[in-house]
Amino acid sequence: MMTLTRSMGLTATLAMGVSLSAIGIAEARTQLTIYTALENDQLAPIKDAIEEAVPDVEVAWVRDSTGVITARILAEADNPQADLILGVANSSMLMFDEIGLLESYAPAGMEELKPLFFDQRDEPTWVGMDAYVGVICYNTFEGEAAGIIQPTSWADLLDPSFEGQLVMPHPASSGTGYLTVGAWLQMMGEEDGWAFMDALHENMAAYLHSGSAPCVQAARGERVAGIALDMRGVTEKNAGAPLEVIVPSEGVGWEMEASAIVKGTEHLELAQQVMDWVASEAANELYSETYAVVAHPAVENYPENYPLVVEERLIDNDFAWMAANRERILEEWTRRYEAKAAPRD
Repeated sequence: MMTLTRSMGLTATLAMGVSLSAIGIAEARTQLTIYTALENDQLAPIKDAIEEAVPDVEVAWVRDSTGVITARILAEADNPQADLILGVANSSMLMFDEIGLLESYAPAGMEELKPLFFDQRDEPTWVGMDAYVGVICYNTFEGEAAGIIQPTSWADLLDPSFEGQLVMPHPASSGTGYLTVGAWLQMMGEEDGWAFMDALHENMAAYLHSGSAPCVQAARGERVAGIALDMRGVTEKNAGAPLEVIVPSEGVGWEMEASAIVKGTEHLELAQQVMDWVASEAANELYSETYAVVAHPAVENYPENYPLVVEERLIDNDFAWMAANRERILEEWTRRYEAKAAPRD
């Protein structure tokens, strides 16, 4: 009995030791607060990958849509609360950079990325990850049932048959929404661009607060068509939804997701190590599970049913113009169209 008791005591002591060791390891890790607009299903895999690459770090996400995260970072400019920004539109990054919110750092291996995907200045502040595109998700079953012809262009969405059957992302909430509005204004010129959106507004059922939601609604048959994120359309189609992912003939807007270190972080060295991972080929392999176009030229992973015509129809996007005119464009857009904004969840 004494031997058994001693054995049980030893087991308990060992278990306690292992437990305390695990607690010690957890306590040794440094929490980095990372603001992000990544999709929710990306958060866990990227958190795991970062913590594996930089074992001293524990990732604490603060996640919302692009517009909300952008507004939050700007509101906190005098007292930043984040250590890093990861997976936020590059046009927003340029706004942050303009007012001095970003730390200069050139991640290891940055020069191996596609030239469009990293800051070319001597003291870079951001690095790109992937690109996303605004396309049309058209439900073939619902469209045929309603007698609505499948569109091939932005202009086709002005047909009266689409009245009440369209949704798109709210540009103040969604990066996909803002890149789409910005593309129309750049392609058509501001006068014709606003006239186009006035006419489109007549057919719009609602402006949703997510770049994915319009395609999800179209996939479910709740609407005939949604202007939405390219990869969400492909994902829904590959899951069996009766969708066509349409790249309008006039050209499409696009944005780059980028990352940067927030100036003043107390954990600069660890933040730099995370940025080294962000620019790595391994990280780009992970991005390619969600996005077809990524920063590293060695990584290519076009999913089934991805429209390969996308890259030839990308507009020559002026990211600096998008950043400099964001507030003005959103104020004008809100004045004209906010009445159809969907309620926030």
